Amino acid sequence: MRAAQVQKFGGPEVLIPVTLPDPVPGPGEVLIDVAYIDTIFVETQLRTGWGQEFFPTTPPYVPGGGVSGVVAALGPEVPEEWLGRRVTSFVQDGYASRAVAAVSALTVVPDALDLLAAAALVHDGVTAAGLLELTAVAPGDRVLILGASGGMGTLLVQLTHSRGALVVGLARGAEKLALVRELGADATVDVSASDWPERARAALGGAADVVLDGVGGQLGATALSLAADGGRFSAHGAPSGGFATLDTEEVSRRGIKLFGIADVQFPQADLLRLTSYALQEAVAGRLRVVIGEVFELARAGDAHAAIARRGVVGKILLKV
Repeated sequence: MRAAQVQKFGGPEVLIPVTLPDPVPGPGEVLIDVAYIDTIFVETQLRTGWGQEFFPTTPPYVPGGGVSGVVAALGPEVPEEWLGRRVTSFVQDGYASRAVAAVSALTVVPDALDLLAAAALVHDGVTAAGLLELTAVAPGDRVLILGASGGMGTLLVQLTHSRGALVVGLARGAEKLALVRELGADATVDVSASDWPERARAALGGAADVVLDGVGGQLGATALSLAADGGRFSAHGAPSGGFATLDTEEVSRRGIKLFGIADVQFPQADLLRLTSYALQEAVAGRLRVVIGEVFELARAGDAHAAIARRGVVGKILLKV
């Protein structure tokens, strides 16, 4: 099979095309002919050697954890009805033309949804839907979304808006801000402005009941001051180079409920439920998948470079 492999820790150039043996499905598993492969920012960080305390990785390895495709072969004890089904799944070694997954990890893609959109929802759709459950976003809540123009940010904007919340999206640049408004944000703030915290506070009408931090670093740390006493703060993102370092004494004193990366590592049953929800919301037209660019699998290194530049609006995917 074709794959993209990280040969050693380093820049995008260490991610190169290789040919590897086809995986063989075992009992209760299927072989997927992969159509599209999800990419997420953390994969570009792991490629550099970052995050070993969270996601231990040793080169050479094939990155990637989410795919869409068609079931091409069945392992022992798998019902024949799975053969030929269009599915998504979390997998190991996802940057490849074929992948093995347990039947228990498969989600059937509705006929009305294409495999490209389905792949874009494997990670971000699940995490976005799960975050709204964790933070209990409700009608009338004031929600601040950091990184609102990214793959998951665009989904969070739509999902929080559909729940009747007041949504303030943070992004960088006119094009990204326009997209965030188009997707349902009540207000947007450009984080390249030095006074963005003051602008965000004014747009929120004082403070945020929920802060969804998909950026981390200093932006995430600064956003803590915008959270209301007794509010909810999810520090789940680290594209800035690290998760937000938050003053835990302040968090405790102000009664803020804090969530981190560990809180979005969902058990299998929740993964399936949240995946199905995201796919159905897309089918119903309530969730628009924003895809910025699609790269051939052999150009996975170029895809990582594009992700790191942050110039592309929405998701970047790989296709086989």
